[in-house]
Amino acid sequence: MSTEVVLSDVPPTRPYRRGFPGVAFVKSTSGLQRVTLIVGLALMVAFVIAAVFAPLLAPYGFSQTSDAGQDFARQAAPSAQHWFGTSVRGEDVFSRVIYGARTALMVIASSLILSLIIGVPLGLASGYIGRWFDRVLVLFMDAMYAFPSLLLAVVISIVVAGGQSSSFGGIASAAIAITAIFVPQYFRVVRNATVAVKTEPYVDAARVTGAGTPRILFRHILANVVQTLPVIITLNGAEAILTLAGLGFLGFGIEPTSASEWGYDINKALPDISNGIWWTSVFPGLGIVLVVLGLTMVGESASETLNPLLRTRKKFKKAVKV
Repeated sequence: MSTEVVLSDVPPTRPYRRGFPGVAFVKSTSGLQRVTLIVGLALMVAFVIAAVFAPLLAPYGFSQTSDAGQDFARQAAPSAQHWFGTSVRGEDVFSRVIYGARTALMVIASSLILSLIIGVPLGLASGYIGRWFDRVLVLFMDAMYAFPSLLLAVVISIVVAGGQSSSFGGIASAAIAITAIFVPQYFRVVRNATVAVKTEPYVDAARVTGAGTPRILFRHILANVVQTLPVIITLNGAEAILTLAGLGFLGFGIEPTSASEWGYDINKALPDISNGIWWTSVFPGLGIVLVVLGLTMVGESASETLNPLLRTRKKFKKAVKV
C-alpha cells in the first residue's frame, strides 16, 4: 500500500497573523459585559491620549493667566476662547483639566510600578520561605492594611514632601504615599497564591534538580500566581485617582504653578459654587469621575472574564439554555 502524499491534495496552510493586542480578550466577552469593557477601554484610551499629548491638546499652559499681553478674565463662563471657562486665578480650566490627566497618569504609573516591585517579591519570599519571616511580614502588612488608607497617604505625603509642593516633590510624595497603600494588597494576594502552589509537583521537581530559590520563585512560581494581578492593577488605578484627588482636596497636593491636579482645583473652586460659578468645579470633578469609571468598568469586566469560576458558570448557563 502506497503512503505517498500528493502535494496538490494538501490544503495550503494559512500564514500566521498576529492580531491586534486585546482583540481576543474583547472577543471572549459577550453582551453587556462586552459593552462595559469597550466603554471602559474607550475612556481609558481617551485619558491616556489626553495625558500624553497634553501640550498639543491644551490651548494654554496649566498656569497661564494671559495671552498676547492681555490677562484672562477671572471666573469667566465657558466661551469660544475658554471652552471650560476660567478659574478664580484666571487660568483656563480646560487646559488645567487636560494637564491634570498627565499628573494623574504619572502618579498612577509610578505608584503601581513601585507597588509591584516591592509587594510581589515580598509576597513570593514570604509565602515560599514561611516560618518567622512570613509571620513578621504578615503582621507588618496587616497593620498597614488596617490603617485608614487616606490618613496613611496624608502622613506619608507630609513626611516625603517635607512641606514642599514642587512638581517633582508633589508627584513623588503622592506616588510614594499611594504605594504604601497598595503594597500590602499585592503582598497578600501573591503570598496566599504562593502558599497554595509551593507544594505542587513542578516546584518539587525544580527543587530536586538543584534550582536555587530565586529561580524557583521568579521562573516557576511567579508565572502561576500573577493571573489575578492585571485585574487588581486596573482597580487600584481607580483607587489611586481617588486617593490623589483626596490628597489634593485636603491641601496636600501640588501647587497650581507647579502642576495641575484635579483634587486641588476642586478645593479652590468650593467658594465659587455658592456664587453660581459651576464650571470651575464640575469639569475637574468630571475628569475624576470618567477616569475612575473607565478603570472600574475595565477591571470588573476583566475580573468576570479571567475568573475561572465565573467562566464555568456562564458556560453552564448557556448549556442549560440550549
